[in-house]
Amino acid sequence: MEKKDAPASRRDFLRLAGTAAPVAAVAAATGSAAVAAQPADLASDRMQDTAHTRAYYASARF
Repeated sequence: MEKKDAPASRRDFLRLAGTAAPVAAVAAATGSAAVAAQPADLASDRMQDTAHTRAYYASARF
């Protein structure tokens, strides 16, 4: 097995950032399970922390 001696490239950084961001989002969403979910604000176009999104993250966890 050959060990890679080259320093990390920008592509490696972007690959790591692409995989770490969703994991961080799920951890942030599930880490605050003790706090009650907020009712949905239909006027907002941003992602919200609701019971529905929590159920989705719980079903997507593996």
